[in-house]
Amino acid sequence: MAEMTALKRGMVIDVRLDPTKGAEKGKTRPCVIVTNNVYNERVPVIQVVPVTAWSAKKARIRTNIVIHPSAESGLSKKSVADCLQTRPIDHRYRLVKIRGRLSSSDLQEIDQALKVIFALE
Repeated sequence: MAEMTALKRGMVIDVRLDPTKGAEKGKTRPCVIVTNNVYNERVPVIQVVPVTAWSAKKARIRTNIVIHPSAESGLSKKSVADCLQTRPIDHRYRLVKIRGRLSSSDLQEIDQALKVIFALE
């Protein structure tokens, strides 16, 4: 069996999200890995939050987290992590490349948004 890429929670990866249905985010786009590292090491299906271009309208949504570009994340423009669009992917088929990783503060904001979406507070 081939060695799986060591994917870690908080990494920003480019993912091929097509094919999609309806209003799901599509295309090849950056996503943030949100599954814990136990799962990331053991199974090929991981949960990701798609990242999309920033807009004032998107930034007003409580569960959209604004992410500023940085060398660390590998994002080149102001973006939004759309936590409502969390989805499972099989990284063996959908991973395009690893960009970088989010700051711990950005990841904490995503965690808070996920708690709201999944009613975990």
